[in-house]
Amino acid sequence: MEKWTLLDSKYIIQRPWATLRVDKLQMPNGNVKDEYYVLEYPTWVNMVGITEADEVLFVRQYRHGSGQIMVELPAGVVEAGEAPELAARRELLEETGYAFDSIEKICELYANPATSGNITHTYLLKGGRKVQEQELDASEDIEVVHMSIPEARQFLFDNKIGQALHTSALFYTFQKLGLL
Repeated sequence: MEKWTLLDSKYIIQRPWATLRVDKLQMPNGNVKDEYYVLEYPTWVNMVGITEADEVLFVRQYRHGSGQIMVELPAGVVEAGEAPELAARRELLEETGYAFDSIEKICELYANPATSGNITHTYLLKGGRKVQEQELDASEDIEVVHMSIPEARQFLFDNKIGQALHTSALFYTFQKLGLL
């Protein structure tokens, strides 16, 4: 298996949350793909935060792409120059008001490597305690949801988490904790 050769690349749109480029590629067999569209996104972090009371922290928020209010894991963008682990702690604190004693990387996943190249780092954080109120961006409207570990596991198994990367993160986390 060989990589494809990039012959040309043009940006169609470059905005903070919507960057689309079209590449011209040559496959190893010589075939040329004149238009291969790629979405560019920043690096993301997803967090499974478990509090001192053994509760998993989720967030409930409206997701316009699906047109639904969803319960998800806290998540966010890694800022330029920021280490993913620091982004995970920062985003979890901002979205939930909780700080955590320990952090461990659980997995790295691509949402859709066929059309985007960004990676998502998932972390398990333990020993969470509320240390402040939420610090939400103007575009965020987030409600914190607490579930016991058995409730969170059942919520996952009942297919009530619609965000695929968050579902994967929970499966990896529950596997790590011996709960599958």
